[in-house]
Amino acid sequence: MTDPLPLAQVIIHHRTGESCVAQNKVFCPDWAIHNLDRYVTPTLQHIVLVGASVAIGFAVAFALALLSHQRGWLHAPLLGVTGVLYTVPSAAFFVLLLPITGFGTDTAIIALSAYNLQIIYRNVLAGFANVPEDVEDAARGMGFSDRQLLWRIELPLAAPEIIAGVRIATVSTVAIASLAFLAGAGGLGDQIYRQLDFLTNIVLAGGIMILMAFAFDAMLLVTQRLTTPWRRAG
Repeated sequence: MTDPLPLAQVIIHHRTGESCVAQNKVFCPDWAIHNLDRYVTPTLQHIVLVGASVAIGFAVAFALALLSHQRGWLHAPLLGVTGVLYTVPSAAFFVLLLPITGFGTDTAIIALSAYNLQIIYRNVLAGFANVPEDVEDAARGMGFSDRQLLWRIELPLAAPEIIAGVRIATVSTVAIASLAFLAGAGGLGDQIYRQLDFLTNIVLAGGIMILMAFAFDAMLLVTQRLTTPWRRAG
């Protein structure tokens, strides 16, 4: 009588996806299903890194753009400074900050926020530049102060360009944040680095980042449509 044990071992071996892992195929569905839990924490870390860095980058870039909008002579210097920060290689940026801020999330967020400045700063100024002069003249003729002109006329009309800049910055941050593990901040890049020789891990972690980028972009697109109803009506 044949012993059924080897057959049972083959079935279990196949179900857990170990044979697929051993062959290192492009994607092992069984392994992915049984190991999804290991991507939960890195995904949450990645979301925090992206959300915090984009929020901080937007706040700083928006403040700089408002200052430059009111004092035109600051435009070139601020554009140059943010441009220099943007051209620093991402891996080098993380390493350069380590002696100052040490390992951890703070270092990663500082570097990622710096990369957002150039993109958002340029788009905010582009939005202000696209506000029709006749609209501004009409507002001033109605007695609007500079503050009222900014918040009630210029900012609403510049919103599409501003949000477009945030969308670009967010999607690029999702990608650059994969290097945050160099600063000890975790994220999906850390998960990829831990199993760099396993294609299924790379495909799964990369796919999560792509879906994250689409999700962030979709939320910002909805925000843009809600904040600019006149464009939707047109």
